[in-house]
Amino acid sequence: MEETYQKMKAKLSQVVPDFELRYKAELAHQINQLKKEKNAVILGHNYMEPALFHSIPDFVGDSLELSRQAAKTNNEIIIFCGVRFMAETAKILNPTKTVLVPAEKAGCSLAASITAQDVRNLRQQFPGVPVVTYINTYADVKAECDICCTSGNAAAVVKSFGSDTVIFLPDEYLASNVAKETGKHIIFPTRLPLANSPDLDYQLIGWHGRCEVHEKFTVEDITNIRRQFPDVVILAHPECSPVVTSASDFSGSTSAMIKYVEQTTAPHYLLLTECSMGDNIMAANPGKEMLRLCSIRCPHMNEITLEDTLKALQYIRYVVDVPEDIRLRAYKSVQRMLEFSN
Repeated sequence: MEETYQKMKAKLSQVVPDFELRYKAELAHQINQLKKEKNAVILGHNYMEPALFHSIPDFVGDSLELSRQAAKTNNEIIIFCGVRFMAETAKILNPTKTVLVPAEKAGCSLAASITAQDVRNLRQQFPGVPVVTYINTYADVKAECDICCTSGNAAAVVKSFGSDTVIFLPDEYLASNVAKETGKHIIFPTRLPLANSPDLDYQLIGWHGRCEVHEKFTVEDITNIRRQFPDVVILAHPECSPVVTSASDFSGSTSAMIKYVEQTTAPHYLLLTECSMGDNIMAANPGKEMLRLCSIRCPHMNEITLEDTLKALQYIRYVVDVPEDIRLRAYKSVQRMLEFSN
């Protein structure tokens, strides 16, 4: 346990109070011992709180990287320290493995914004139009699409179809940013009387879903921060609104943001995304100064704790299953995403 504590302290002493570090190091030590005994692998998303992120995961990353790791693991148990749709993706790729998510309720406002029936309705409304679905969706929605994508490859996936029109679901802001990047006109059919607009010009069909974290960032936030720190470099996730990404210095997936900070030098950085990731980057890059002026914690990611991860392993609880008929159809769209990314 002391060795675990010292390793965590070396990275997290500026981020986590010492009394909390000692307590969490004990939990991390128990988890690391137990995962060996039970042949488990732990996947940790970039949005995990620092004490968890820097102690127990065997692999860390964004949805795409963790999907890759999930696809090739030989461990009998996969513990996904992330929200439920991520754990579902691991199960889609590994039907014979036991997949656990540490929290009973680890939802996602974006994933909850659309249903499989919504996708079927859009296909009926726009017959023959290919459907691209963001990986931040549940398995039944993935089963209704042609290919999944991540925030990092969304525009490339849309372009790959070579189609005049593409349906892109469900993130309103990511879709708008993709439309801007690809030069496509976008519409949101849930807001327009399409039957009365036969000559409406569009090439991208979006949905009204939003991430409850990223929709909170505003241009006013950026203006205020630049007033205080004129030399700050601001990085925004593509789930932020187009006006926010345009006002930022860089926009990219969580992995792209991490690489940007690692490969550049600036007096200050500010991340417009889930705030734990800023702490994780600061812990991994002690020479880089991360501002904490726009700290918004995802309530769903916050459900994932070391305590519950330990209990998940001890009791094999919160098992994630996907009905086989849905899994088989969803597998095709997820596998296409992985092949495209490779």
